[in-house]
Amino acid sequence: MTTSMATSMRSRLSSPRCDPPGTPPTEQHLHQAVIKIHSRCNLACDICYVYEGADQRWRNRPAVMSEEVVDLVAARLGDHVRATGQTAVGVVLHGGEPLLAGPARIERTILAVRAALPSSTACHVTVQTNGLLLAGEMLEVLLRNRVRVGVSLDGDATATDRHRRTAAGGGSYARVVAGLQALAEPAYRGLFGGLLCTVDLANDPVATYESLLAHRPPTIDFLLPHATWERRPPAPEGSFGRWLIAAFDRWWSAARRETGVRIFESIVGQLLGGRPTLASVGRRRPAILTIETDGSLEGDDGLKVTAQHFVDTGLHISTHSIAEALAHPAIASWSLPLPDACGPCPVAQICGGGHVAHRYAPETGFDNPSVYSADMRLLIEHIAGAVEEAGKARAARC
Repeated sequence: MTTSMATSMRSRLSSPRCDPPGTPPTEQHLHQAVIKIHSRCNLACDICYVYEGADQRWRNRPAVMSEEVVDLVAARLGDHVRATGQTAVGVVLHGGEPLLAGPARIERTILAVRAALPSSTACHVTVQTNGLLLAGEMLEVLLRNRVRVGVSLDGDATATDRHRRTAAGGGSYARVVAGLQALAEPAYRGLFGGLLCTVDLANDPVATYESLLAHRPPTIDFLLPHATWERRPPAPEGSFGRWLIAAFDRWWSAARRETGVRIFESIVGQLLGGRPTLASVGRRRPAILTIETDGSLEGDDGLKVTAQHFVDTGLHISTHSIAEALAHPAIASWSLPLPDACGPCPVAQICGGGHVAHRYAPETGFDNPSVYSADMRLLIEHIAGAVEEAGKARAARC
């Protein structure tokens, strides 16, 4: 990295981003459709934003998405993609625990969606699972339909079993590892999309990273536990930032890149002029639509930790198009302007205010900095320094 590049990188910490010129599409491109194919779970994790959040409407929804709703979803996706002319769209099978829907229902859903899309549109299907049902016919269906598999795992047995437990109180780690071992078999290894880990300050960050790394994930996704100004994080400001910095230093200092870590890569990419790739970091974020088992259309699932009226849009797949849904204020919350309080912050344009749910307070809605703003500032400034130092070292070798 040259001196001028390093200066440019530093300026991005405090300067507004400028988007490239161009005519915006007549309709918002849909980056990802999150299809809640099953709304129940075979674990009772105490950190779950669905079952432990403010929005409890899952209790009154069908456990499984019906074939009629699946067909409506497929048709709406096809219509939207044709209208926007986009060449790719992501589909995430989600829950609850989506694999509880069973191999046949999962395969039918994927085939219906792909059949409804233009042949020129790539459909990238992912399933986010707790890993307990990764075996036998389920793996065959996922392989046959080219489905990438993300698995939730919080580290070693102690870390995972602290929160990810069965309804009877038993741990899940051993069964998750069995699922990962099945996924690691040569026939299925190519399906492995990565590991999702919710940060817990009780776990050592380096040990957590290395325990996840032992499963050879192509990527790791560190998530901050969902919190709001009403339900604040269980630690002083900066604690989560320091945890992530320790994990970053271990990841960054490796002689070779061992795996991707999405939050670190997104920040580094933005510092070097790229666009944000996560819903929790950056000013311009991908448009994501959630479709519940009953066909209700909603936005980012994380909003379930705020208040029910921010999630319940009244829109339904049978009566509203995807374009109408993406324009709804609750679903378009990913594009909210930065709060005024973020203006003086030197990392505001990289942070983007954090995950929108983490800005919520009952009195002021989302017009607040993130409850993790101090943590994100620590992390981003630390990563900026590491990137600049690496650039200087590279320049010195040239």
